[in-house]
Amino acid sequence: MQVSTGSCESYDMMPSLGERVLSGHVGSNQGQSPVEDGQPDPWIPKNNPYARGDQHEGGTANIPPIDKVCTLFSGIIYLGAAMVNAPKSESEATVKMGILKGQQSQNAIEIVLSVPRTSEGCCRLLEPDGKSEIAQYRITRILFCCRGREGTNISDCFAFTCSQGTRETQIFQCHIFRCEVQEAVQKILKCFGQAFHRVPKSPGLVDSVPGALPMPRETVLNFDIPVLVDIKEDDGKGNFNPVPRDKRCFKLKQGCKKEVVVTVHQQHHRILIIERCFGLLICPGREVPDREMHLLDVVNLEHSNDGKSYTVMSRWDPNQADLEVLNTESPPGLDKGMFMTIAVDLVIAGIQEPVRFVVETKVRIFPAPEKFWYFNKKPVQEMFYLVLEEVETSVENEMAYKVLSLESEMQRERRRNTATIHQTRATNVQMMVQTPDSMISYVLEEESEDDEPLQSGSGIVDKDCDENILLSWGDLLAKWRADLAVRPKQLKNMVRKGVPEALRGEVWQLLAGVHDNKGLMEDYRVLITKDSPMENVILADISRTFTAHDKFKTESEGGQDAMYKISKAYSVYDEEVSYCQGLSFLAAVLWLHMPEEQAFAVLVKIMYEYQLRDMFMNKFIELHIKHYQLERLIEDNLPDLHSHFMHIGVETHMFASQWFLTLYTAKFPLHTVFHIMDVFLSEGMPVVFNIALALLKAAKKELLGQDFEGVLKYFRVTLPKRYRTEESAQELMQSAMSTKSRKLKKYKLEFQAIKEEEDREDPADKLERENKQFLQVNMRLEQENDELARELITHRLSMEKQLDRERDRGDEFEKELKATRLQVIELEEENRHLESETSQVKELYRRDMDKAETDGKRNTAIIADYKQICSQLSERLEKQQTASRQEMARLRVKVQDCDTCSKFFNEDGKLIINPLDPDELNERVEPDLAAAQTLIRELELELAQTKLQLVESECKSQDLEHQLNSAVGEIQSSRTNSWLTKTFTTLKEATTQKTALKEPSTQKKE
Repeated sequence: MQVSTGSCESYDMMPSLGERVLSGHVGSNQGQSPVEDGQPDPWIPKNNPYARGDQHEGGTANIPPIDKVCTLFSGIIYLGAAMVNAPKSESEATVKMGILKGQQSQNAIEIVLSVPRTSEGCCRLLEPDGKSEIAQYRITRILFCCRGREGTNISDCFAFTCSQGTRETQIFQCHIFRCEVQEAVQKILKCFGQAFHRVPKSPGLVDSVPGALPMPRETVLNFDIPVLVDIKEDDGKGNFNPVPRDKRCFKLKQGCKKEVVVTVHQQHHRILIIERCFGLLICPGREVPDREMHLLDVVNLEHSNDGKSYTVMSRWDPNQADLEVLNTESPPGLDKGMFMTIAVDLVIAGIQEPVRFVVETKVRIFPAPEKFWYFNKKPVQEMFYLVLEEVETSVENEMAYKVLSLESEMQRERRRNTATIHQTRATNVQMMVQTPDSMISYVLEEESEDDEPLQSGSGIVDKDCDENILLSWGDLLAKWRADLAVRPKQLKNMVRKGVPEALRGEVWQLLAGVHDNKGLMEDYRVLITKDSPMENVILADISRTFTAHDKFKTESEGGQDAMYKISKAYSVYDEEVSYCQGLSFLAAVLWLHMPEEQAFAVLVKIMYEYQLRDMFMNKFIELHIKHYQLERLIEDNLPDLHSHFMHIGVETHMFASQWFLTLYTAKFPLHTVFHIMDVFLSEGMPVVFNIALALLKAAKKELLGQDFEGVLKYFRVTLPKRYRTEESAQELMQSAMSTKSRKLKKYKLEFQAIKEEEDREDPADKLERENKQFLQVNMRLEQENDELARELITHRLSMEKQLDRERDRGDEFEKELKATRLQVIELEEENRHLESETSQVKELYRRDMDKAETDGKRNTAIIADYKQICSQLSERLEKQQTASRQEMARLRVKVQDCDTCSKFFNEDGKLIINPLDPDELNERVEPDLAAAQTLIRELELELAQTKLQLVESECKSQDLEHQLNSAVGEIQSSRTNSWLTKTFTTLKEATTQKTALKEPSTQKKE
């Protein structure tokens, strides 16, 4: 039944309804009218028998308590009932409304309608006076309720459909009503909606049939909810059609817009009201965390007419970057497709948080032009099992639910398989039993380059030791040599602290008891001369042993030859075991501390007396016992880690085989290996268990956060690197020595009992159990395959993006190269042009320089002649002046005696010249003086002409220098070759020097 819900507040609506809608409050005071402060309720009719609990005329018994909580509506006209074929068809109901309203005068009667507040009451039709009941209909029998369409003549009508009779004789009747107040129609439908959705709060009110015994309600409800998932693709015409599907694998096309359709069905008799969809999410892979889910845009939400189905449709844009994996063509190896997770969050009435339904399906991506011939258009169905618990609320007649569990059929199947596999210890034992070849593959597993594991034989062992420690060991060894049959009391504690490196060879031999075993040493010398059938295997192994140690890197260092001899000698000595991978590590550790003979003797003792040899025999049965014992120790001492290993499928043999077969010598640093060997030779095989537990305790936090692949990688790569320092190795040994590996014998007996029980097990049961184990392994491998597929596609996408980026960079570089080539061509052309101009400038400059040099030489000659003339004139002037003075002296002597002439001379003897007339002066000028004056004027004129020529030459020089500077600037701006710059610089300097030489000469002329 799907109607709109809402509380009917009669008190608020009474004025607008014209006192036609009456609210009944008859559930609390049976047998009397409800009163408040001594006053009767004004909204209850005085003749209402429900309020008084009286016997009315029909003789009806007291009203059941469940129906006293109800809402009464007056002013209702009952138009009649009609048979319908489709009880949930609104169109058929509206047709019946129109027919019966037209016949209202014939069959209509006025009634008071009583609608209960809960789904377990009855809808009652009462007489207008409320004294008698006309009919009653149980809410659980009412299938459908609707009203007339707005704007029509039946907008004031409503109807409900109910069933009558048994399942074989069931018929459906549609009861039609008309309200005198049209607004009351919506209120009546809301009250019906409340009745359909509410459950009585009192556990005793479960039936409205008078006289029925109250039955307790269930508080825990189980719902089986099938969820259908379908994917549609755009056909290019705006329509979305279902994609083809092969079993649970959808076949999708690249680049096509998609629509995800999720339909939730309900099969329970109590229907959960789905109010809305909180979101639809998808993500590649399965069991993905919430943070990786991608929200899609919801485009449509639909409810079915019966309220049992809810459909969510969302659009999926394939070009979203986050979902690019689901738009990339699947690699050829993914024939079965990759997993995709689809989740829908639904808001359900009564449940506080949205409920998420997660469906895991497979998809395979094909190119857009791909054609499919086989179509399976049925959606994928996943059954979900929802368990709810009813909880009390503060709101009367409102129920709330608490989600106890929500599990899909696939999750339930996984849980069953896991529980079956881990039910008995026999499963673990069976899973550990492998062939010898597969077991040894764990010992020398090939490492990938990306993992970067710690190489065997790495680490530096400090040979320095405190003097007091050496003295203590010296005293201990002196006492021990005195009585080799008895070990000193303090030996055990001192060995646990570590044997000094300088004493390890001797101490190891004493601990193993081969210090005086000359027989084994003699046997070694004979054994190395014999042939071994395992020589090829030994030669292949020695190149992979202690690859980080200098003495084993090349054959010339002697380490590889010693390993070969010791391993070959033991393979001949022990014909039953011969040689097994891993013995070369022990041989290398021993040879680093003692000669070959002693190393062989200690190796024989370790194999025979320390029971290492037993683990290589009888199909490694003793090794399987060790695995079982270690697993039981982990379960007892580290239960959370044991549970984690069981959950992700990690088994003991996957990481411990190498520890037992090589005694931790294959991967750990040398200082750790040597310390472990100290304690092992002192205390025996239990030390291996103690160290294993110490390693797991130290790495527990990291291991709990890893998945299957992460755990194996941690053991292979990370764990050995944690002990690269001697301090960390000391902490490991202290932790191991404080750990007690007890109950080893008990665990061994358990293993043997399990094996005996397996031998007596029925073959069919054994096959069934193995089949379940294989199913579990297959599920795990499928999940790993899916994860690898996601990684492959993601890596492929990243590589394609990187390739596109590199191509873009290549295109950019090519464009830059073309532009650079054009620029080079332009620069070369400009360079040739500049070179041509430069040569022209140089030629012009050379001609000008030659001309300037010629002019300079001519000017220099003129200046020299001028100087010579000036000097000659100066000499002549001096001679004339001297002659003039002599003549004046002679004249003065002659005219001394003459009074008239002596007046022309003063007392100093100088001539007194009176102003004369120019004509007279000219007459008196001597001819020689006139000639000198004429010559001086000529020389002055010539000097003026020479100066004029010099000025013109300097102007031309300045013009040439300006042209030179301009040419040099242009050349420098075009970044021409340095030789050209130097040439112009040299020319400029030469010009400057010549100009500087000319200036003094000019100054002298002036």
